[in-house]
Amino acid sequence: VSTSPALGPGREAHNGNLSLDAAPLRYSREFGFTIPGRAILVDDIRVRGTATTGLGQEEPVAAAKAAAHMEKVTRCYFEGGYQDTCVYLLEHLSWGHSIPGPSILIDQNSTILVEPGCTAVVTRLGDICITVGSGVVRPVGPRLDPIQLSIFSHRFMSIAEQMGRILQRTAISTNIKERLDFSCALFGPEGGLVSNAPHIPVHLGAMQETVQFQIRNLGANLREGDVILSNHPRAGGSHLPDLTVITPVFWPGEPRPVFFVASRGHHADIGGITPGSMPPHSHSLQEEGAVFISFKLVKDGVFQEEEVTKALMAPGQIPGSSGTRNLHDNLSDLRAQVAANQKGIHLVNELIGHYGLEVVQAYMAHIQANAEVAVQEMLRDFARRQGEPGRPLLVEAEDFMDDGSPIRLKVAVDPEEGKATFDFTGSGHEVHGNCNAPRAITLSALIYCLRCMVGRDIPLNQGCLAPVRAIIPKGSILDPSLDAAVVGGNVLTSQRVVDVIFRAFGACAASQVRVAWRGPRAVGPVPGGKLG
Repeated sequence: VSTSPALGPGREAHNGNLSLDAAPLRYSREFGFTIPGRAILVDDIRVRGTATTGLGQEEPVAAAKAAAHMEKVTRCYFEGGYQDTCVYLLEHLSWGHSIPGPSILIDQNSTILVEPGCTAVVTRLGDICITVGSGVVRPVGPRLDPIQLSIFSHRFMSIAEQMGRILQRTAISTNIKERLDFSCALFGPEGGLVSNAPHIPVHLGAMQETVQFQIRNLGANLREGDVILSNHPRAGGSHLPDLTVITPVFWPGEPRPVFFVASRGHHADIGGITPGSMPPHSHSLQEEGAVFISFKLVKDGVFQEEEVTKALMAPGQIPGSSGTRNLHDNLSDLRAQVAANQKGIHLVNELIGHYGLEVVQAYMAHIQANAEVAVQEMLRDFARRQGEPGRPLLVEAEDFMDDGSPIRLKVAVDPEEGKATFDFTGSGHEVHGNCNAPRAITLSALIYCLRCMVGRDIPLNQGCLAPVRAIIPKGSILDPSLDAAVVGGNVLTSQRVVDVIFRAFGACAASQVRVAWRGPRAVGPVPGGKLG
């Protein structure tokens, strides 16, 4: 007697005890890691039996002895124009008759259309089996095709969406399971954002900074079976409760990762001076909870539970601070994030297996190039509407935080090349509180605004930033020092940055546009004919 398929095929029972050798392998395949030494709990056993009923079967139809009898030929319209279409009566067809399309098969109750390039065959029991697309199939190559571009765009987005569903279903915390405070995305071999699900915008724009940091920081130390955990602002983090889990995707024969998948989720507590790890009065990063830069959450396929537990409890060594107050939820949600990434890896490998690595990476580049062109067109259109023909355009905007810290922006647009420089010079200095926004958050706000102003349906990806140069002064509220408190900048300052960018482009409500907006003005030629 075999056990349930849940334990793997061919697991036999010996003296009433089930052999569970396959359980760790299946667990690793499903979730992307194993936890050595854990007891396996058998929750339920499913037994399946098969037997024949002994009831009579359908009678087979007679075999064909001659070619199928055609009743007549009519003209039907298909893609490409009218074609001669043969008409057959089903009652005159026999087992083995093969009817090429275009054809029409008719009986007393139905009409079956066999399209061009398809073939209908009568089975032994008189059913009609239609082979679709029996004509020449054109292979998909790396060359850009508009239809395939749309297909790949949705396939990439579907990967991120399915990752999100796995994360929501397997997480246990209210933050992720019910509040949906998480994001999943797919990244290219250089760490650039390829596609994402419609999750949290401030996560999505910043996550590529995190992936690119790990590529620079770890380099050849990234191996198959490793999963990276990070949340530090200098590593592309937003604020510390947002833990990012990154998994490289490898393909046989390729020495470096061919893609990356990542998920970022807000954990309700990771330690710090107040429960919830969102202290309103923090003045340094260490007061806001546990810090991870390039932590290997999974190493060689083994979940590093002991090490990550020590790191989550480490803030308790700081006077007045505490380690995580909800370790069980932290570990469970981290495992859920690894499982979501594992789903992404499976789907990416499935896509590559179908089309080939060259084609998949080519369309990754095509999708990013499409977003770049869309942003360039938006910038050119804005310069034409607001500026003078042939001259660069300069717009400025300013807004203030509640403490009076200014957020200043100058945007210089080159209408010829469709490029722009976003200069935040003049923004307020790093503050003593926690409303500092890491550089990744400022860039995330920028890519979000550009995507909102593009008048086309394109995925949010790295291509949106390709025609843009951002100048963010170090030591400012938009790019603070490494030890600056940032927990409030992710949720407050980021919104103000968005307000300022929209204000510069006149994309706000009519009552807001003129406030602290110096308006567009044409400027002289830029040295070298280029911006930035």
